[in-house]
Order: sequence, then structure tokens, then C-alpha cells
Amino acid sequence: MRILIATVTAGAGHVQAAAALEEAWCAARPDDVVHRVDVLDFTPKLYRKVYAEGYVKVVAHAPELWGLFFEKTDNPRLVRRLARLRHALARVTAGRFTRHLRRFRPGAVLCTHFLPLEILQRPAPGKASPPRPFTASVVTDFEAHALWMDPGVDLYCVAAEETMARLVARGAVTANVIVTGIPVARKFAGPVDAAAVRKRMGLRDDLPTLLVLGGGFGMGPVVEVVRELNHLERAIQAVVVCGRNEELRCRLATVDHRHPTHVLGFANNMHELMAVADLVISKPGGLTTSEALAMGRPMFILNPIPGQEAANSDFLLEHGVAVKANRVEDLPFRLEQLLGSRKLVEMARAAAALGKPHAALEVCRQVHARLITHNS
Repeated sequence: MRILIATVTAGAGHVQAAAALEEAWCAARPDDVVHRVDVLDFTPKLYRKVYAEGYVKVVAHAPELWGLFFEKTDNPRLVRRLARLRHALARVTAGRFTRHLRRFRPGAVLCTHFLPLEILQRPAPGKASPPRPFTASVVTDFEAHALWMDPGVDLYCVAAEETMARLVARGAVTANVIVTGIPVARKFAGPVDAAAVRKRMGLRDDLPTLLVLGGGFGMGPVVEVVRELNHLERAIQAVVVCGRNEELRCRLATVDHRHPTHVLGFANNMHELMAVADLVISKPGGLTTSEALAMGRPMFILNPIPGQEAANSDFLLEHGVAVKANRVEDLPFRLEQLLGSRKLVEMARAAAALGKPHAALEVCRQVHARLITHNS
């Protein structure tokens, strides 16, 4: 069996979800041929640069503009009206991907971004074309934007019951939407020796640990968060992950901190960092959130960007696994109340109950089962 996993580098989460699916499929069916691709690698250089960097820059410098775009385009009727234009643009910009698809001849395509769905449109009547592969839309946020919906999707794999209900309310066939969770790497499902990790990192056992995340790109008010932690009267220790933002890492590593603070760059051991954390302070991206839930870790949300992060934030707050502050200067007071409280224990328990550490394997299992039926 030949499986194509298609993603897009627009934020780190889509790529991480695709990698988790590749890992899970190869583990479950090692004899299959699995190929993971970034669709943007098949597009013209200028288009690739604008698409990949445009999202990050808009979110960083004009989040309200992104929120407006998200809201205005989150309309299934508008998306359907624009379908022909979107598909035509996708075919023009991704002709190389289409040719690659024909050469590879996958039995199924798993999409962790909506752009591949636009390319994988059903062939126009009267045109000779190979059979369209079984297509799964693997939604990587807790709210499914209308762009994730496409008439050619055979199966939607979503984060939660609420996500499923939204898709069904918008016209998706109930039988074609399943709750799997958002795919995370297998290491988030395995046991972690937290004591050994603390010892290796030089973390104290008698202090609560706050994990401050800036995402893969080191975005968000990380500097401001670390500055506000200095105002905490309660003794804590912090681990700050700056992602690939080397300027941010150097800036934080060269200043004095009131509390023990470990400043890291890009981290490949996020499961270990979360295992030793009492609280994760982060923006609520779909993958970061799913990783924290898989590890049973409560979250403190700061300034979610309008759009998918705001929707993810609402989901977490409704389920009692997170608290939120709209202003970074509120952080010290809120943390003083939360750390060591019964509420934090209850949040951690709720996070563990909500987490789906085996989501990637479940997506693969469901796709394989549907694919067998589809081909019979």
C-alpha cells in the first residue's frame, strides 16, 4: 500500500502533525510505502515564500488582520462559491505536485493542511485522469475552519466532539467524520522518568516548574512573560523554549532572572519538558495544546491570536484545562493564586482525561479501515 502525507509549512503545527502520522503509519504497517511531502516544495519560489512567511508575519505584526481574514473566510457558502477559483489557482501553482501525485500513485492521501485538499479536487468530467486517491482531512485545531471542508474529502479526522458537530452542522456526512484527536508524536504517549529529566537539566525537586513556550518560531510575548515572572514572590523555576528564534534565546540568556531560569532554543524533547512542568505557559496552537493534553499538563494562555488560537482557547477554558489572561501584567497575580492550589490539580486531571496521546495511530487505523472498504 502506498500512502502520501501532504502538509504545508505555514506554522510548525501542520508539519509536526504530518510527521506524527508518518511515524505512526510506519510503525503500524512497516511494509507500506509512506511518503511525506510539503506541498509548497512543488510551487514556484515566490509563491512558496509568500505563503510560508506571510502567515507568520501577519500573525506576528497584524494579528487583528489575520483574525478578520479568518472570520470572513469561515463561511462554507463563500468557500463553495470560491471553490472553482481556489482549485484553478491551486492547479496552476502546484502542477509539479499533481505530476508527483500521478507518479507516486498513492492509495490514500492524508492532509494536515487544507491546501492539498484544494489541489486534490475531483477531475473535471470528460478528462482522462487516474482514479482519485482516498482523501483524509486531518484537522489540526479544535475548531474546523470552512477551508478544511472539500467535496472530495472521504474522511475527516478531528480533535473533539465539538469539532465533529461543527462539521456536521455545516454539511459534512456524519459517518465521514470521526473524533481521533490531533496527531502528536509517539513519545508523548510513553512514560517519562521526570526525576531523571530534572536531574539531567539541573532542575530542583522542591520548586514548581513553569514551562514557557514560544512555538517553533519563538513568537509571542516570551520576553514580557519572563520579565513578569521576576515579579513573583513565590519561589519557582522556569524553562523557556525559544524555538528557532536565536535572537530571542540570546537576549533571554544574557539577562539576570530572579528565579532559576533555563533558556533553550529549539527543543526536540518537548515530551520531557512537559513531563517536568507543573504548568505550560503558551499560545494555544493546536499541536502544542494537544501535546500538553497528551501529557496531562494544564495551560496558562496569554494573548491568543484571533482566529484558530482564540477558538482553541475557548475549547480549553470550557473543559477546565486552562486559564487565560489577556494582559501579560496580570500574570504574576494569577500565578500566585494558581500555583499550589487545588484548582491546578483539577486542571491537570481534566487535561489527562481530555488528552489523546494515541491520536496519530487512531487516524492511521481509521484511514486504513476505510481504505479497505473503499477499495472493495
